Amino acid sequence: MTTRNEELMQLRNKHVPQGLVNLTPSFIKEARGAIMIDADGRELIDFAGGIGVNNVGHCHPKVVAAIKNQAEKFIHTCFHVNPYESYITLAAKLNDLAPGAFDKMTMLGNSGAEADENAVKIARYATKRPAVISFENAFHGRTLLTMSLTSKVKPYKLGYGPFAPETYRMPFAYCYRCPFGLKYPECKASCADYLEEFFITNVAAEQTAAVIVEPIQGEGGFITPPQEYFTKLHAICKKHGILLIVDEVQSGMGRTGKIFAIDHWGIEPDIITSAKSLAGGMPLSAIIGRSEIMNQSHIGGLGGTYSGNPLACSAALAVLEILLEDGLLKRGVELGEKLLARFLAMQEKYEMIGEVRGKGPMLALELVRDRETKEPAGDEAKKLTKLCYEKGLVLLSCGNHGNVIRVLMPLVIADAELERGLAILEESLQQLRA
Repeated sequence: MTTRNEELMQLRNKHVPQGLVNLTPSFIKEARGAIMIDADGRELIDFAGGIGVNNVGHCHPKVVAAIKNQAEKFIHTCFHVNPYESYITLAAKLNDLAPGAFDKMTMLGNSGAEADENAVKIARYATKRPAVISFENAFHGRTLLTMSLTSKVKPYKLGYGPFAPETYRMPFAYCYRCPFGLKYPECKASCADYLEEFFITNVAAEQTAAVIVEPIQGEGGFITPPQEYFTKLHAICKKHGILLIVDEVQSGMGRTGKIFAIDHWGIEPDIITSAKSLAGGMPLSAIIGRSEIMNQSHIGGLGGTYSGNPLACSAALAVLEILLEDGLLKRGVELGEKLLARFLAMQEKYEMIGEVRGKGPMLALELVRDRETKEPAGDEAKKLTKLCYEKGLVLLSCGNHGNVIRVLMPLVIADAELERGLAILEESLQQLRA
């Protein structure tokens, strides 16, 4: 007998292009907290969070109430035509929360890619320079510009060129697989110093508007730089009048136990982009930056019809309340400590786990076939996520070789759900080793 999930998949394959990947065959009909129920009534523990969107959990009551309340008043006017208070209130809150003892301004968008693209537009306008530098392993989106800034070719860029000009890419602080063959801490994070050499061999500093960087690379494998890395990078940018754009699309809104992950490094970026968990599942993004930079663009040069939709703004205000006033940031810190202890214990037990890395609850396991050679275990990671799914856990892989297991569970996950999910992960690791 054909299941409802199978019926829906047949319809999906008939009516939706294959280019839109589906990582599991489960069609969700209901979700609460960290639990999803599929079309066949199967319960799934969510360690993927809609790829980092559900930090406050599925259908958080405060988010649902905020959306309902706004929907009963009005759904859309276009901020450019008839503005509304929630946009202003949210912008003010984000300006206050973003690091930096200086005046800030915020514009809202719909997606992470849109936020990054607008950040680059603003940086180019303010500096009157064309070039933008991103990093190996980076992911910034699927628009022409953000796809150009993204590192991984397959599946994100293959066949979609030519790409946007004046985009350059340099090595990142991937200590486990150092592109310079060095060892930390003896190297003193010299990969950041390499930016000066990059200005000689790739693009002149005088032509560079911005450096765009993720504090923790998401799709690239949760690669986490050492403590002094961003201090050095920021100093070089300031020296040359280059703006530092920090992409917090995946790492922000409590994902690391802080509103913004860059706070772990203690620097003050010129521009920060946010999206994903910002609005609890509603499409919303933000570009937050120094007022003197943000306010340079001429009137009408920025925006979009749906940007800063009132339903999404109301949801985001509820999300910030949950994170800041309901103790969810503290819960995130506790969750991160618990996860790190468990993952380090697993690393001791399973040779396949080459490295555990990340900040707070934004953690990953890099799987290798041999700890000495560090040969990526991409096929094994794929098998592991499949085994976990079969046992009721939705888990994602990432990284250039698909060999990194990342966890993005909602921060509201119940202890019993967390324990069951971790037990499934370990059972599957054991099964894979056998």
